[in-house]
Amino acid sequence: MKYKITLFFIFLITVTNSQNLVKNPSFEDYKKCPTELGAFHDNVMCWSCSNYGSTDYFNNCNNDLGYFNYVGNQTPRTGKGYAGIYAYAPNSYREYIQTKFINKLVKGTEYIITFYVSLSDCSSHAVNTFGILFTETKLDHASSNFIHLKYLNRDKIKYNFISVMDNTFYSNTQEWIKISTIYKAKGYENYLSIGNFDVNRKIVITNVWPSAERQFAYYYIDDISIIDYSNILKEKTIEIDKEKKVEEDILLETEKIHVFKNVLFDFNKSTLLKDSVEDLDKLYLHLSKNSNLFVEIYGHTDNIGLQRRNQELSTKRAKAVSDYLILKGLNSSRIQWFGFGSTKPILKNNSEENRAQNRRVEFKLISK
Repeated sequence: MKYKITLFFIFLITVTNSQNLVKNPSFEDYKKCPTELGAFHDNVMCWSCSNYGSTDYFNNCNNDLGYFNYVGNQTPRTGKGYAGIYAYAPNSYREYIQTKFINKLVKGTEYIITFYVSLSDCSSHAVNTFGILFTETKLDHASSNFIHLKYLNRDKIKYNFISVMDNTFYSNTQEWIKISTIYKAKGYENYLSIGNFDVNRKIVITNVWPSAERQFAYYYIDDISIIDYSNILKEKTIEIDKEKKVEEDILLETEKIHVFKNVLFDFNKSTLLKDSVEDLDKLYLHLSKNSNLFVEIYGHTDNIGLQRRNQELSTKRAKAVSDYLILKGLNSSRIQWFGFGSTKPILKNNSEENRAQNRRVEFKLISK
């Protein structure tokens, strides 16, 4: 069971009505099907390279440069295409992707930036940081192989740089990992570049393939977005108002299995994340007001990984939920927990979207 849970609860809602300021965000539109490596700069519509690095474009329109490629095997998170960059390589060689926003960012406005990465199977190392560079003008494709921020100052290019660091490493080769952060605009930002902006001696890496002949960290990238944070907050408020009554009614139903919406765990772990507390507190409050109710907790996984490990993980996660409710004050005689591993999927495990729904924790209220 392999996936990454973002710390931003706001992304758990659908934001289809918010305008993404990034054109061609999942690299679906291209001038021609890629026929050689390093074709990103010339082929992908609305995107370019920030330096002379040979960023790759993968699309199954060419079997040699599709989902099975020279650095690994990965299907797109959405659509049919994705980009590929070196985030770590000898001599600080780097590759970047660059795009122009639909509209210049508004000074003082907060934006949520999101993109997804997956480490290639052949990578020897993984990094724990990605950089996001905002510039007023387009960076020259013919510049050096590494973008030194001090040279941007020298060339009097207006820019702002932020880094997004994970507590672990972006080492998942099975699934797409969400990277997200909130950014407050200066008001001159027209372009966005993504990659690793630290030289080798400054970055933190971990070895994921000790016997690899080549030393590098290569990442696939898909689904880039930058959205006005205030628009999302408005949509969330509307959605909460619409669903609040429905959720309250559902919570009262007994003998029916309910799926926790926000009970979250880190990849391959059974420790509850902070975002889980609100849902569990609601359930505890309901149980404390209705002493005739008992509850059963059910843990599930997708079919990725060993069956025994999935069974163990699903049981531990169901127990973690139960332990929290008992710690809050629920009598242990009123709760039971069960782990089903991957044996009870609600959808076929044939896509990441389906597998994500199969990775769930459920509960059932029982009246006695």
